Amino acid sequence: MVMQTSAAPAGPLRRMPVQGRSLARVHRMLDACAELVDQVGYDGLTTTLLAERAGVAIGSVYQFFPDKRAIVQALTLRNLDAYLDRLSKRITDGQLHNWWDAVDAAIEEYIAMHRHVPGFRTLHFGDVVDVHLLDEERDNNVVIVDRLGSLLVEHFGLPDEPRLRFNLAIAVEIADGLIKYAFRRDPEGDELVLAEAKSLIREYLHRHVDSV
Repeated sequence: MVMQTSAAPAGPLRRMPVQGRSLARVHRMLDACAELVDQVGYDGLTTTLLAERAGVAIGSVYQFFPDKRAIVQALTLRNLDAYLDRLSKRITDGQLHNWWDAVDAAIEEYIAMHRHVPGFRTLHFGDVVDVHLLDEERDNNVVIVDRLGSLLVEHFGLPDEPRLRFNLAIAVEIADGLIKYAFRRDPEGDELVLAEAKSLIREYLHRHVDSV
């Protein structure tokens, strides 16, 4: 499963693709990046390898990206947008009726990305490259917490308070660590560990968020 959005992530791009062909070329580069990091890792990734895999000239790569870090950053931002879009769709479609259902869904979508999205198991949301890959000022997981918190506040009426963000930050760190552990134990994700992760997070958030 290749995650694509209609627009390319603006942040790390030298210039935005304005034509359909240019946009398709950028997405081919990001798809090639995802495949290559699974095969050779971030350290083994080069712009030359990426250009060859994407079927574009090396000049086309540098037309849009200054270096391989920027390419990986764009891929990570695309994955983040796709993750949040899928979660938002489940909420707006009426599939999730309570905030804890949304938390379960957030974990399920994160697990699904590990299983099905090329490059995600290697890069996650960028921490393998830089803990500030998503935002220069904030930790990657803080960015995730802020986006998830906004969804819960908007759709389930939770109070937008610092305590909520703190509790979500703890939950995200627990989920991130245990899900990575599950995929180290089993390439498809150890089901016992994943079930334990969901149970721990639900219990923790019920104890603290309900009190908020």
